[in-house]
Amino acid sequence: MALKVSIIGAGAVGATLAQRVLESGIADVVLLDIAKNLACGKSLDLMDAAPIAGHERHITGTDDYRDIKDSSIVVITAGFTRKPGMAREDLIAENARIVRAVAVNIKAYSPGAITIVVTNPLDVMTYLAHKVIGSTREKVFGMAGILDGSRFIQLVSDELKVSRSSIATYMLGSHGDTMVPVLSQTRVSGKPIKELIPEDRLDGIIKRTCGRGAEIVNLLGTGSAYYSPSIAIFKMIDAVLNDRREALVVSSYLEGEYGLRDICIGVPCRIGKNGIEEIIELNLSSEERESFRKSAQTIKSSIELL
Repeated sequence: MALKVSIIGAGAVGATLAQRVLESGIADVVLLDIAKNLACGKSLDLMDAAPIAGHERHITGTDDYRDIKDSSIVVITAGFTRKPGMAREDLIAENARIVRAVAVNIKAYSPGAITIVVTNPLDVMTYLAHKVIGSTREKVFGMAGILDGSRFIQLVSDELKVSRSSIATYMLGSHGDTMVPVLSQTRVSGKPIKELIPEDRLDGIIKRTCGRGAEIVNLLGTGSAYYSPSIAIFKMIDAVLNDRREALVVSSYLEGEYGLRDICIGVPCRIGKNGIEEIIELNLSSEERESFRKSAQTIKSSIELL
C-alpha cells in the first residue's frame, strides 16, 4: 500500500505542504477542505505540475473525510489565521471548534495515523486533538520549535554574518510570545552564543524571534506565514516516514518530564516511524527553567479556556 499523508485544510500552509510532499516523492497526498472546490482545484493544479516536477505521486482533493482512511500521517492545518494585531490566544474559541471536529473525524476514519497539529494556538490545539482522538501521546504532537528555532537561527546568522548551518540551538516552550531560547546550549561554530553577541543585541534578536509570526502577518495584511511552517511540517513528516529518529522540538504531551503533566508544550523529541520515540530532557539553566515554567503556565491558562 502506498504511503499516504492527509492534509486537513487547503489554505496556504496546507497547499504548500502538499506541494512539498508530492515533489519530494515521499508519499501520496489527500488534501481535504470543507470548501470542496478549493481542495479539488488546488489538487488538479498540483497534478498538472507533476510531469514537469518529475514525480509519480498522486493527490486527491476532497471534502469527504472517508478519503483519509488508512493515512500514515494526518496534518491539521485547518483554522482561522491571525489578523494584524491579533494574538494567537484570541483564536482559541474559533479554532477549538474546528480542531475538535477534525479530530473526531480522524478518530473515526484513520485512528492509527500519526497526527501533526499546526493550527494555532498550537500547544492548546495539540492538547485538544490529543484528548479527542484518544491516541497515545507518541502519535499526536504539534509543529512548534522547529519553526521558532529556524527563525532564531536566521536572525543570528544575519547578525553575525555566518552560515546558518554553523548555528545550533533549541527553542522550547510555547509556540508563542513565551517561547524559551536555550542560550546555554546555543552554539555558533562550537562557540557559546553569549560570547559572540552582546546581551542587549541578543535580547533584541530573541524579541524579534518571538514576534516574527506577527511581523509577517502585519506585512502581508491578510494571511500568515506558510513557506517556513510548511517546511517545518515536512521535516517532521520526513522524520516519521523515513524513520530518522531525529531530535526535533515538537509540542508533546508531557507525563512528568520537565516536572510537568497534562500539558502539550515544545520540547526536544526523537521522531521516528512510531512518532515520538523519546522525549529528551535537556539540562536547563535556572533562568531557562523558570522561563520554561512561565511558558507552561501560559499554556495551562489557555487550556483552561477550552
